[in-house]
Amino acid sequence: MHHNNVLILDFGSQYTQLIARRVRELNIYSEIHPYNKIPASLEDFKAVILSGSPFSVRADNAPHPDLLQIRGKKPLLGVCFGAQYLAHFFGGNVSPSNTREYGRANLSYIKEGEEFFENISEGSQVWMSHSDTIKELPTHGVLLASTNDVENAAFKIEGEQTYAIQFHPEVYHTKDGKQLLENFLVNIAKVEQDWTPDSFVEETISELKEQLGNDKVVLGLSGGVDSTVAAILLNKAIGKNLYCIFVNNGLLRKNEFKNVLTQYEGMGLNVKGVDASARFLDALAGIDDPEQKRKAIGRAFIEVFDDESHRIEDVKWLAQGTIYPDVIESVSATGGPSATIKSHHNVGGLPDFMKLEVVEPLKSLFKDEVRRVGASLGIDPELLGRHPFPGPGLAIRILGDITPEKVRILQEVDAIFINGLKEWNLYDKVWQAGAMLLPVNSVGVMGDERTYEKCVALRAVESTDGMTADWVDLPYKFLQKTSNEIINKVKGVNRVVYDISSKPPATIEWE
Repeated sequence: MHHNNVLILDFGSQYTQLIARRVRELNIYSEIHPYNKIPASLEDFKAVILSGSPFSVRADNAPHPDLLQIRGKKPLLGVCFGAQYLAHFFGGNVSPSNTREYGRANLSYIKEGEEFFENISEGSQVWMSHSDTIKELPTHGVLLASTNDVENAAFKIEGEQTYAIQFHPEVYHTKDGKQLLENFLVNIAKVEQDWTPDSFVEETISELKEQLGNDKVVLGLSGGVDSTVAAILLNKAIGKNLYCIFVNNGLLRKNEFKNVLTQYEGMGLNVKGVDASARFLDALAGIDDPEQKRKAIGRAFIEVFDDESHRIEDVKWLAQGTIYPDVIESVSATGGPSATIKSHHNVGGLPDFMKLEVVEPLKSLFKDEVRRVGASLGIDPELLGRHPFPGPGLAIRILGDITPEKVRILQEVDAIFINGLKEWNLYDKVWQAGAMLLPVNSVGVMGDERTYEKCVALRAVESTDGMTADWVDLPYKFLQKTSNEIINKVKGVNRVVYDISSKPPATIEWE
């Protein structure tokens, strides 16, 4: 779809997706492909980046790509494992480090006059994460930078546009990482910075028109950013042939079914509301395993859509608001060696009985990119600023089995928490917030009476794309007021705690 691509070869690093995001922040489109599935044609790729990896280049099972069509023919940047790969297999030497080199470091030496390090000074902080080290540079290797502990922190190969760095420019802790990527991609590789929200909209609508033609498409709306942006894109591409359905799965926030339907009035979308709450709650009865809950909701979701799609004559496509992190966390990041974290209800295809093809116009975008595309489409900023809400809804915020009473309790708690964030002008400072109903009762006292009721955990995080997140340091007075209000107003709750876990090691949702 794009003509100025950067190819990122994934060796299984936890940071590979961050490389893609950093490149896109430069208005340059990047695609991630597994190291063992290099595209047959590299004509549209203007530069290539080799990612890090949990493997050692010295191991027998280490990734070993064929770079014959890349090295010396395309501008090439090796990052961490990628740098060690270029050293180990091309005349250099990589050995185990005496100590694991992990964390912050500072560049103690930078070769003068190097375009690769333009506007970057000695002392610049970088982030290391490796257990091997490059002892000898590859054939024709030229040292470009060092730290106090790592002599060969960066090098180039003379006579070609091949560069390598032992540190990670994509992580936040490398202060000049974006500048380094810009130096490589823009100044050295001459990649044009032409991938913008406007260009994405234009090209995606054109692609959807070609893909869908005069076919009818059914789309599940959730009221959130992703499905709304997907709906507007599809509406611009196929107009009246788009049929939007908003399903009440009985696991929405308080009054959300009514509020979302009202929200879509006047947006020019053909929306039908379907109350299937009883069907979902029946499907979840007695299930307490998180993965089984997600799968039960996914099955019920598909069944509802199958029923509704049969009411639309000749519908051929099911549209979904799937975004990149959904795909990354549900399966191997790119078909490479990464690990599955959890399944997502809208990822993984459709059952055989449902004769619809899937169209996912946002599946290559991160959440922040979806918001920028939404702004380009003129969508209400208040809607675009809405916190992400999980597809399975409150089911994965109720630990243990699901009952209507537990849903009621959590809806009330959630409403108090979210409304409080808005009243205290904290909502827009938080990327995502919600409450979790824990499967424990604890002793309390109210009005001189002993209580034995539920505990809820409040969660608020700051993030850019959901791949990593830090807990938000909410004011104590806000937490105090919110806790008092929940305990006083929500029957069945006598204890409130606040989650101060970051992602990783925790996930944002508890299930």
